[in-house]
Amino acid sequence: MKLTLIKFPSSLLLALITCAVLAPLALFAAQPNIVLIITDDQGYGDVAYHGNKVIKTPHMDALAKESTCLLDYHVAPTCSPTRAALLSGHWTNRTGVWHTIMGRSMIRANEKLLGAFFEDAGYETGMFGKWHMGDNYPYRPEDRGFGEVYRHGGGGVGQTPDLWDNSYFDGNYYHNKKIVPAKGFCTDVFFQEGQRFIRECVEQKKPFLTYISLNAPHGPLHCPQKYLDMYKDQSPNIAAFFGMITNIDDNLGATRELIKELGVYDNTIFIFTTDNGTATGRNIFNAGMRGGKGSEYDGGHRVPFFIHYPAGGLDKEHKVDTICHAVDIVPTLMDLCGVEKQPADYKFDGVSLKSLLPSGANVDWPERMLVTDSQRVKDPIMWRKSAVMSQGWRLVNGKELYNIADDPGQEKNIAADHPERFEKMRAWYEAWWAEISPSFPETTELYVGQHGEPSALLTSHDWIGEGYPPWNQGHIRKSVAAAKQGQAKHDSHWAIKAIEDGTYKIIVYRYPPESGKMIREELPAGENVPGASKAFRAQIGLGLPINKATLRINGKDLESKKVGEKSKRVVFTTELTKGSHQLSPVFHFEDGGELGSYYAVVRKVRAKKTAE
Repeated sequence: MKLTLIKFPSSLLLALITCAVLAPLALFAAQPNIVLIITDDQGYGDVAYHGNKVIKTPHMDALAKESTCLLDYHVAPTCSPTRAALLSGHWTNRTGVWHTIMGRSMIRANEKLLGAFFEDAGYETGMFGKWHMGDNYPYRPEDRGFGEVYRHGGGGVGQTPDLWDNSYFDGNYYHNKKIVPAKGFCTDVFFQEGQRFIRECVEQKKPFLTYISLNAPHGPLHCPQKYLDMYKDQSPNIAAFFGMITNIDDNLGATRELIKELGVYDNTIFIFTTDNGTATGRNIFNAGMRGGKGSEYDGGHRVPFFIHYPAGGLDKEHKVDTICHAVDIVPTLMDLCGVEKQPADYKFDGVSLKSLLPSGANVDWPERMLVTDSQRVKDPIMWRKSAVMSQGWRLVNGKELYNIADDPGQEKNIAADHPERFEKMRAWYEAWWAEISPSFPETTELYVGQHGEPSALLTSHDWIGEGYPPWNQGHIRKSVAAAKQGQAKHDSHWAIKAIEDGTYKIIVYRYPPESGKMIREELPAGENVPGASKAFRAQIGLGLPINKATLRINGKDLESKKVGEKSKRVVFTTELTKGSHQLSPVFHFEDGGELGSYYAVVRKVRAKKTAE
């Protein structure tokens, strides 16, 4: 076959070459970046834009005035459940996260999260600050699609899974699994690290997803003195709470300035939101709503949501009063960014809000039912602290019906006046419950013996039992649960999953390994920090008359060892079969009674040998 060579004019050839060179750059430009900022315990009314006359939030207000603002946006009434819904697009109870402690804050391994969706689409993904959906493999952010991670442990700085004696200033944090020291206030540090990540991504010409998830303004209430001074006419709690929010506001403004400086402002989707109703500010301003953090009424779960994206036409003030939910955010971001839809076997509970977002949008939005609840128990209970929501209506606890347009404070129960609406919303909830409840018994377990993860550090934050476990380091110092010494039996456990049969070391501690403290030791109070609260570390650590430790697995006491005056830990060696176990090692007091070991390290020594 004879080939014919085609000669192009030099001008056309130059144009073709130019297109070939610029195509990758055009692709980069077409992929929007994402900055998603979420705060902890800041309610709808804790922003000046929404009518609060006391708080100072000029940068949040400026963002809102050039953004689409979701005025009827709902989350869970507490933090871990909201984050689970926000990042997975699934109802919180479906993900296994219906509490903030007790092993019920770890998101199930089969959930695909926002970071993984965007990592698969070629994005650089970073998470900074508060995760609170598991501190062990496979629940950590680095296991769930975030390539760059800088975070504290647990649900807040100074909680039980966090590094020992951390407070809100000059802490130690996990940076890509390594412990690193930091200088300054925690919120400033997490924003600085997020900004570093943004700068590096832009320099490398890579699209980025930056998830800045904050522990502030959650208590304990600490912030730099200059922010306390801004509210010196308020009570100490309000001064610290509002001061923490104004500090966040300054950092938000600095982050917006950075993306302008880097030239990616127009092509960045910038979102500000919060995780539940106000924890502290409702007596100052609550936008006329009933309830606050933890409540099934609107004040517990209706929160701010501002989205700004100039290249997508979202740069003008546009107020959307269509009801929506955290489960809508993953499908919305995927739609805005042209990211491939979810896998066939992964169905979102939320929907894309893209058509609602542009200024002037006039969409005939179909009626939908949404749900939120505040379980905060070991196992979910039907109707417990629940709200079924549709446009203008709220069914609370399966008994109370409110018309929000006429009664935003939810004061008048009109269930008897609207029996059809009441029964329709009850029927929706009952069908929803029947669909998701079969998964509730599937306990989210702590993996031990995982390849590449030789040790697993377990903390009392994740004890499963009927009472609240010791979830912060103040509890550890005061030895919560030790008050019953002489009569109590430890009734909680860690749900663990051995990846394979083998020999395991189980090393038990009262204080965490990095502290270097002895089991019986009394600790002096540590340094306090500015704010209205006492730092967890600024408490005396009680000395305890502990004389032995016992390894208890699956309800059976396997071995006991003496605890000496200088003992820092007790080491047991045992065989574990592949699969699920209940681990509950305990310390014994000299006069009887038990105290669960607050910390344990589980390390596989060797796998079981198989026959040739």
